[in-house]
Amino acid sequence: MSPLPIFLAGRWVEGRGAPIESRFPHDGSLNAVVAAASAADAEEAIERAARAQRESGWGAALPRDRARVLLRIADGLEAEAEDIARTQTRDTGKTLAETRALVASAAGTFRFFAAAAETHEEEITAPRGPYATMSLWEPMGVVGAITPWNSPIASDAQKVAPALAAGNAVVVKPSGWSPLVGLRLARVAEKAGLPEGLLSVLPGAGAEVGDVLVRHPLVQKISFTGGTATGRAIARLAAEKLMPVSLELGGKSPTIVFADADMEQAIAGVLFGIFSSTGQSCIAGSRLFVQEAIREPFLARLVERTRALRVGHPEDPATQVAPLIRHAHRDSVAAQVEQALADGATLLAGGRAPEGEAFSRGAYYLPTILSGLPNSARICQEEVFGPVLVVLPFADEADLIAQANDSAYGLAAGIWSADYRRIWRVARALEAGTVWINTYKQFSISTPFGGWKASGPGLEKGRLGLRGYLRQKSLYWDLSGTPIPWAG
Repeated sequence: MSPLPIFLAGRWVEGRGAPIESRFPHDGSLNAVVAAASAADAEEAIERAARAQRESGWGAALPRDRARVLLRIADGLEAEAEDIARTQTRDTGKTLAETRALVASAAGTFRFFAAAAETHEEEITAPRGPYATMSLWEPMGVVGAITPWNSPIASDAQKVAPALAAGNAVVVKPSGWSPLVGLRLARVAEKAGLPEGLLSVLPGAGAEVGDVLVRHPLVQKISFTGGTATGRAIARLAAEKLMPVSLELGGKSPTIVFADADMEQAIAGVLFGIFSSTGQSCIAGSRLFVQEAIREPFLARLVERTRALRVGHPEDPATQVAPLIRHAHRDSVAAQVEQALADGATLLAGGRAPEGEAFSRGAYYLPTILSGLPNSARICQEEVFGPVLVVLPFADEADLIAQANDSAYGLAAGIWSADYRRIWRVARALEAGTVWINTYKQFSISTPFGGWKASGPGLEKGRLGLRGYLRQKSLYWDLSGTPIPWAG
């Protein structure tokens, strides 16, 4: 199998780094080998990107002209949606239903930021003397985008679309665990007529490609989605450059069920919140707080429904829970469950790989529910990034809020209740960037998304998400025609 090339500043070349294998998580079969990027490739891509951003006229182009290209990228994603979705399913093990939705989301993101670019306004500010003042926004130059393996096409779009819409060049480092979809996006952008050099997609080692992206003096911003430890390391390096960063990091999100909740609606939402994407989601509702008054009947139905979830081949339309991304990751999830059991947890469902020939070669793990541990337990505080739910009791609002906020993370939360006054109180008290009410994991590109605390600084999405890739400049125009008196 010939290795796939990387996309280096508008050219398809063989990377000079160690090759990366993409394998199908269902059975470990080889999808492709990518001739991955090296540190030298990253240096070259950044230098070419800076030159292209200056010389192509992209940064100075009218917003409507940049928008036309972004709309063609959206059209291209939609035209190739089924093939891209199947590529992502093979690359990550996600169900086809999910990868189809992710491609549609990516196309919608490019359309949204095309519109945001066209309608972005600058302002003439209030005069404070015999001069006119205005506030302008200009592109940064070169942006580094480091994207995760769990939802690559959507995550890529959420960084690439606003960065390009703002007039920048972008160098993307996708995860080595899911290298294929970012390269497909590059082909779509190339066909759409994006000027050469403005986009690079460089699968490769974080210690090489990612490190160059963060340290290089021509890179003016890093947008990173991934683990908190890596995010902290990026922030330390960025601080040396005084470079802005956007960091969307880990989560240990609480989902809360009050006694007056619609039980069927809440159960369906809790199941979707933790077990869709096989739990491989930073926003997964992995801590479940159930009010004591309904704890027993709610858990009985939740466990029954969990055991009935359909675990299977990601290309089977009936599958709800697919394999995890890699066997090593599955084993890490299993080890965390074993440690929780050793710490005294009670196993209510799952806790093992499924049995049978259909699962024997895949990175499968059953949807798992644990109870019997306090919120301070390791499994309740650390992100598992797998299909593992821990159940915790609460007695009243004060107890709930104290426990829910007793976490290093603050990414998301869910509330299930019929009492709008209580919902308002609790939603405002929770330390989280996103709170879902009687739903979970619903997204809109028009609504800002970001975390609190160790879930990272910075926002994505929304019209103002464009400004995260721009820098502000103020102009003062003298209207008096009179020399400054101080100068005599």
